[in-house]
Amino acid sequence: MSKLLDSVDSPQDLKNIPVEKLPELAKEIRDMLLDTISKTGGHLSSNLGVVELTLAMHYVFNSPMDKFVWDVGHQSYVHKLLTGRKSRFDTLRQYDGLCGFTRREESQHDHWNCGHGGTSISAALAFAKARDLKKEKNDVVAVIGDGSLTAGMAFEGLNHTGHVQSDMIVVLNDNEWSISANVGGMSAHLSKIMTGQVMLKIKQEIGQLLLAVPGIGKEISRYAHKIDEAIKGVFIPGRLFEDLGFRYVGPIDGHDVEALIDSFSTVKNLKGPTLMHVITRKGKGYEQAEEKADVWHGAKPFNVSTGEFHKKKANPAYTNVFANALIELAKEDEKVVGITAAMPDGTGISKFGKEFPERTFDVGMAEQHGVAFAGALAIEGFRPVAAIYSTFLQRAYDQVVHDICLMNLDVTFALDRAGIVGEDGATHQGLYDIAFLRTLPNMVVMAPKDENELRHMLKTAVYHKGPAALRYPRGSGLGVPLDEEMKELEIGKGEVMKDGSDIAILAYGHTVDGAMMVSNMFEKEGVSVAVINARFAKPVDKDLIVQYAKSTRCLITIEEHSLKGGFGSAVLEALQEEKVCSVPVKCIGLGDIVLEHGAPGKQRKDLKLDPEGMFDTIGSFYGSVVEMDASGNGKKWLSSNGKKVVVGNGNNGNLKQSNLTAKQNLND
Repeated sequence: MSKLLDSVDSPQDLKNIPVEKLPELAKEIRDMLLDTISKTGGHLSSNLGVVELTLAMHYVFNSPMDKFVWDVGHQSYVHKLLTGRKSRFDTLRQYDGLCGFTRREESQHDHWNCGHGGTSISAALAFAKARDLKKEKNDVVAVIGDGSLTAGMAFEGLNHTGHVQSDMIVVLNDNEWSISANVGGMSAHLSKIMTGQVMLKIKQEIGQLLLAVPGIGKEISRYAHKIDEAIKGVFIPGRLFEDLGFRYVGPIDGHDVEALIDSFSTVKNLKGPTLMHVITRKGKGYEQAEEKADVWHGAKPFNVSTGEFHKKKANPAYTNVFANALIELAKEDEKVVGITAAMPDGTGISKFGKEFPERTFDVGMAEQHGVAFAGALAIEGFRPVAAIYSTFLQRAYDQVVHDICLMNLDVTFALDRAGIVGEDGATHQGLYDIAFLRTLPNMVVMAPKDENELRHMLKTAVYHKGPAALRYPRGSGLGVPLDEEMKELEIGKGEVMKDGSDIAILAYGHTVDGAMMVSNMFEKEGVSVAVINARFAKPVDKDLIVQYAKSTRCLITIEEHSLKGGFGSAVLEALQEEKVCSVPVKCIGLGDIVLEHGAPGKQRKDLKLDPEGMFDTIGSFYGSVVEMDASGNGKKWLSSNGKKVVVGNGNNGNLKQSNLTAKQNLND
C-alpha cells in the first residue's frame, strides 16, 4: 500500500494532506479499488468515477457530523476507504465482511442504508429538517446519479426540498455527459460568479433599488430577472432545478479535485437548497471500464492487466435462457414486447432488444411507470413481458395491484434474482415476491424447477389470460437438455417427480433439485420419500396436496423465500380449506430475518437450505412425528419398510439405520 493512502484512516487524516497531493492519492485509491474488486467482484466503474468527488466532499465537510447520503450506494466504496474501513476492504461483499452499500450498522459515517435508487434526496431533506428542529449546526449532502434521477421518487424529493427551502446540497453525479476543457472552465467561472457572496449581495441590493423606483420599479425588476434567467438558460443547463426552487451550480469537472473543493467551500455557506452538477466519467483511470462502463458496472472477479473476467465453466444462466425463449416467442408473435427498468443486461432484455429494438422498452429506474406502461400495452392487444428483479418489483406494488390485477390484464412479470442473491445483500434478496403477489386477485404465481421448465412457463405466462408472475433464481441452471419446442403448462397443476409413502416433499422452484437429493439420502436409510414439483404457488395443486396428505405420514414444503406468506403458507391454507388438518406439516424456508451479503452457497448452508441441512431438519421432524420411544441420544422411529431408525445422535442429527425390524406398520 502506498504512503499517502497508508496515512488516511479517517476524514481528519485526509485534511492533513496538501490539496496538490490529492491527485496522487486519487491514483492510489483507484489502484486499491482495482486490486480489491478484481478479487471480490463489485461495482467498479461507478466507484472509479467518483474518487475525486468523494475526496473533495470529505476534504471540505466534517463527517460524521456532516451527513452524506449516497443514492443506491454503488459509488460508496471510496467513502468506505476514507472512513476507517480500509483494513477490512478486502472483505467487501464477502460473508461477514463489508457491505457493498452504505450500512448504518457498519459505520457512524453511514447515515442511511441503501441499495435501491431514488431515496437519497428524501432522506437528506429529513436529516436537514431534523437538524433544524433540534437547532443543530451541520451540513447535509445527498449524492445522486443521473440514472437514479429517473426514479420518480427523486423528483418528489426535489419538489419538496425546493418548497420548504431547507439548507442542503444535492450533488448530481452526471456520468452520461461529456465535458471539454472550455465548457468546464466557462461553467466553473460562471458558477463562481453567480454563487459568490459578493455577487449575491450585489444582485440583492440592485433588486431592492429597482423596486424602489416610483411607478416603473416592478416592471424594470421583472425584466431584469428575465434577462438574468435567459443568460443562465444559455450558459448553464440548470433551469429545471431552479424552477424547482434550487440554486444551480455547474456543470463542474468531477475529476478536478481542486475545482470541486473550491465549489463545495463556496456552496456550503449558501442558504437554501443547492444542486451542484458534477460531470464524471464511469471507469475513470481504467481503460477497459471507461470504454464499456455498463459491462464493468457490476464486475465479476477479473485480471487487472488484461481486463478479462475469470470464467468458470458453468451451465447456461437462467437469465440467458429466459432471453432466448422470449426471442423465440417474439419471432412467432409480433405482439410480444419486452420491458425493463434500467436493467437491460441484468434481465436479458438487451439481448431481446438487439433482435427487436422497436419492441423493446427500457423505462429507466422507474418500475412504477414500467408496470403501468405494460398494462396499457396489454389493453391495446400486446403481450408485454416486464423483466424486473424480484427486489425491484416491490417498488411498483401499487401499480401491480391497481394497473394490472384489478383490470385482469395480460401482463407477464419475469422476476429475475428471485431467492437468495448473495453478495448484493439485504436490499437485493428476492425473498418476498410470493407473499406480496399471491394475495392479489387474478394473479398467477409460478416458478420452474430448471431452465427447461422456465421456457415452458414463459410461454404459459405470456398466453395466460390475466397477469402472471414467473420467478427464477440468479445464476446458472442445472444444465438439463432444452426441449425443442415450448409448450403451455396447465395452470395450477404440479408434477410428481418421485412417489413415496413415508414423507411427501412439496418443493417450489429450483429447490426441487435439492429435494430430489434429500429424497435419495432418505432412500439409503430405508425411508420412502415422495417429491412433488409444485410449479405454482397460486393456484396451488390442491388435489396433489390432499392426495399426499392422506397417503404419507407428513408433508414438507421447501422454498427459497420468506416463510411468512410464502408457498408453505399457501399449502397450509389449502389443507385448511379442504379440511385436511390432521397431517403434520413442516415448512422449510427463511424465517423472519434480514439476510445480509455473502456467497449464496455459504448462506444456504448456514440457513440449512442445502441438501444436508434439509435432510437433518426433515429427519428430526419426521422422528418427532412417528416417534415410538426415546432412548439414548436420539429418537427411534419406524419406516414403512419395517426398519427402525435413530434420529439425532447429539451431534449432527444424521440418520443411523438399525438392524431391528419393525413390529408395527406405520400406515396402520
